[in-house]
Amino acid sequence: MGTWDIGPFDNDGAADWCGNLHDADPAERVGVIRQTLRQAAEENGFLDSREGERAVAAAAVIVSQLPGGVALASSYAPDFLTDGNRLEVPVDLPALAVRALDRVLAADSEWVELWEETNDPDAAFAVVRNLRAELHRLAA
Repeated sequence: MGTWDIGPFDNDGAADWCGNLHDADPAERVGVIRQTLRQAAEENGFLDSREGERAVAAAAVIVSQLPGGVALASSYAPDFLTDGNRLEVPVDLPALAVRALDRVLAADSEWVELWEETNDPDAAFAVVRNLRAELHRLAA
């Protein structure tokens, strides 16, 4: 199964992305996050669900690394972060993450379409909206 729960890391796309982020050279991890968010935020056509899943995971990573952010507890989150390591988040990344999340929640997003086919799409949408709200709160 590709998705097993509503959390930002609870799907194959996000779990794979987290593994790749963990395996990336530490000096390149912020670049991996930036590229992931940019791909989603700047998509002008139909947003593929995998890009959406990765963008949600990237946004959750950023939220966890901002001052006052909640530490990641998911076993599918990047291991280097659950082990207590940190990332220095550039000041422009929270705004990019908000743009990416807005794109994930847009009408022409496969992520939205797939969740709308479930029994409780509002719970998944709430996870993304809460990440967005936290990005605003923590980056202010």
